[in-house]
Amino acid sequence: MFKKLFSRPQPSSSLRDVVFGDCPIEQWPPDDSGEGPFADFVLARQLLRAGDPSAAADLWRLIANTPGIESRHRAQAWTFLRASGQLPPTESAKSILGVVVEVAMREGLDLLAAYPDLTARYMNYSGAGVVWEHPDNSLNQSITLVMREAAALVQRIGPWTEPRPGPPRPGNVRLNMITPSGLHFGEGSMQAIASDPMGGRLFHAATQLMQALIAKKR
Repeated sequence: MFKKLFSRPQPSSSLRDVVFGDCPIEQWPPDDSGEGPFADFVLARQLLRAGDPSAAADLWRLIANTPGIESRHRAQAWTFLRASGQLPPTESAKSILGVVVEVAMREGLDLLAAYPDLTARYMNYSGAGVVWEHPDNSLNQSITLVMREAAALVQRIGPWTEPRPGPPRPGNVRLNMITPSGLHFGEGSMQAIASDPMGGRLFHAATQLMQALIAKKR
């Protein structure tokens, strides 16, 4: 059911690009970024430029394995580690670092991103959106359900080894699962995804989370 249906990558907005944790090393983050993981990423890039890829990889691995760190930082660190030839341990290779559900409508792209650190984002095709930085526990259950369904589904799909494609074609839904081993995704029509025994469970959980996020904004 989960065919990868796309043509060449299409231009995509910066908002869409940052939710996947796979920005190019020269773009993530800017050189003047501040403290914490941002500063570590900048230092790792400087080490790489200076010809010390081993030290850079040590910093990325430190970020990837830091407890409590933002999930997107961990995803970004694994993006750089894989690019340098460092692969995750088998037992954690398919751990969920994030879920991005894209719904391509005639008017534009709707996008929901959720992470195991209990943060989430919803971006409407109109440009409106909701950013949830876990100010309270009211969405914990909804986000955790999305993570649980993604963890079950990702076991059935191999990692994507090419550059991330552009948005899905109009009328299609794409279920993206971000892991230390890379991006896993399945795409199909909304009807096909919704009726799939496992893809449908993730899609319905994501829909419920999206509705909860919209209700928060209202």
